[in-house]
Amino acid sequence: MNWGTKLVIGMALFMSFIITLAVLMIRSDSDDLVDTNYYEKGIEYDKDYARKTQLIEDKAEPEISVNDQLTIIFKSPAIGSIRFLHPSDKTKDSTMNINSGAGNQVGIPLDSFRKGHWKVSLEWKSNGKSYMYDKSIIIN
Repeated sequence: MNWGTKLVIGMALFMSFIITLAVLMIRSDSDDLVDTNYYEKGIEYDKDYARKTQLIEDKAEPEISVNDQLTIIFKSPAIGSIRFLHPSDKTKDSTMNINSGAGNQVGIPLDSFRKGHWKVSLEWKSNGKSYMYDKSIIIN
C-alpha cells in the first residue's frame, strides 16, 4: 500500500467514527447533564443545608462510638432516623428509626452489619429543631 491509499483509508475511518458519534448523540433520549428532578433535589439540598447549619449553631453534634454496638449520645432527647450507607455495596444500605425516649442515648446492635467502612447519616428532631449529621465509621 502506498502513502496515498493509507491516507484515504485513515480519513474514511475517521469520518466513520465521527458519523457514528453523531448518530449516537441524535438517538440519545436524555441529556445526562440535566437532572429531571432538579427542582425537588434543590429543595432537599436547602433543607439538608439548614439542618446541618442548625447543628453547628446549636453545637448539637452527637457523640458516636462503635464497639459491640453503635452508641449515639445526643445533647437532648431525640427522635429521627439513621441511614447506614456501605460505600462499595449499596444493597447493604439500611435505614431505621431511632428514639432516645426521655434520655439522650441510643444503642444499635451491629451483629447484622458487614465489617468495614460505613457512612452513617443521622436525621433527628430535638427540642422542636431539625438536625442532620454525617459521619464515617468502621465496624470491626
